Amino acid sequence: MKNQETSEVEISRKSPHLLVALFPVVFLIIFLYFAVIRYKQSPHIPLVMATAAAVILSRIAGIKWEETLNTIVRNITSTLGSILLLMTVGLLIASWIQGGIVPALIYYGFDLVSPRFFLFTSALVSALVSLATGSSWSTAGTMGLALMGLGAGLGVNPAMTAGAIVSGAYFGDKMSPLSDTTNLAPAVAGSDLFTHIRHMAFTTTPSLVISLILYLIIGFTLPGGNISSGNIAFTAPLKDAFALHPVLLLPPVIVITMVALKKPALPTLLLGVTLGVTASILIQNNNFFSTLSVIKKGYISNTGVKSIDSLLSRGGLDSMMDTVALILCAVSFGGAMDAGGFLKKITFSILKLVKGTGSLVTATIFTAIGVNILAGDQYIAIVLPGRMYKASYKKMGLDPRNLSRALEDSATLTSPLIPWNTCGAFMWTTLGVFPLYYLPFAFLNLLNPLISIIYGFTGFTMTPLDSSAPQPPNEDT
Repeated sequence: MKNQETSEVEISRKSPHLLVALFPVVFLIIFLYFAVIRYKQSPHIPLVMATAAAVILSRIAGIKWEETLNTIVRNITSTLGSILLLMTVGLLIASWIQGGIVPALIYYGFDLVSPRFFLFTSALVSALVSLATGSSWSTAGTMGLALMGLGAGLGVNPAMTAGAIVSGAYFGDKMSPLSDTTNLAPAVAGSDLFTHIRHMAFTTTPSLVISLILYLIIGFTLPGGNISSGNIAFTAPLKDAFALHPVLLLPPVIVITMVALKKPALPTLLLGVTLGVTASILIQNNNFFSTLSVIKKGYISNTGVKSIDSLLSRGGLDSMMDTVALILCAVSFGGAMDAGGFLKKITFSILKLVKGTGSLVTATIFTAIGVNILAGDQYIAIVLPGRMYKASYKKMGLDPRNLSRALEDSATLTSPLIPWNTCGAFMWTTLGVFPLYYLPFAFLNLLNPLISIIYGFTGFTMTPLDSSAPQPPNEDT
């Protein structure tokens, strides 16, 4: 009898009460609301404070500090590969801008704009620019502003234009290897960058194709017009500031080809940096050592056109340190939650409702959307569900790429649809359209989570953990 009581005590210590497990999460959400939403601060300190709360609760539960620290260190160690990629991405962005590669992509991409297919080309050009820069915010704050003005001149409903811009911008934000969320999701889930991107193509490509078709259909009802003057106003400064030539489109083609050939991510990106530096020296006639300084500190544009300068003044190794710090803070919080048994308790409670692959993907997507709504930040909406569901995907025999895809299909794409989310607030301020007004026209952002859920229930493209792993159930029973 005594041994049974001792065993029960040990079990209770290993499995904290659900309210205790939820406390650090609730604390984090409240702290994030005031810090991020009310006072426009970064999410770093709330994550640190929430980590401290989790550590204190773990210590009260009898878990030694050394055990918690070791778990945090293991979590940080597991993200070092992604951190190296992020640092390389900073070098790549700056080298591609100074080398004229990004300006060339924008220049030739903007040339695709046609009055007859304005919404279609708005989404497509936004996607191209966002793919080149890896930033939906920069795309909306520059190309988006120009397209909103052009749309107003053509008599297009601003909500439609904003929806097309958001759809295109978040396609690139989700699919570009230069994007911070595209790097963060596989880091949290345990996948790698290019595997993650290739797997997302199965859900994101159909979403984009359907969206573009819908924009084409709507476009037939829109009035005609001439936007050539707006085109010239935006592209002429680029041509004055850079030596633009179609050869500058080769580096992206080479990098994309290497991705398609499944080459390792870090060497591929380093090759991209080398090509950018080469273009800067040979085509833009920049000094070698000044180019090295730029890719470290970031490129500063001085065209005199505010929108272009805002778009191109970015990149560099230094610019990635804030994202690196965010990852370190996030995985530290996850480590503290792991050590205390809090994540396991929360996951177990939610997973009582999960009976198959479809319900697991659905739970992941709705959890990420819920965190987007409650926490108001897409990074937290990736990190928290990623930590919660990682073991469940492994237990069900699913490769981590399935989790990282579900995280981006939901957390990344729904963030600009929520007015009080940092992304929604930015789009609202920048484009001048309330998010709930453009939400019905942000087709990609609405379709992608639904397609991901359908794939979960049908089993289509749900990759098993390895060739010997049993196929997960396709339908909930």
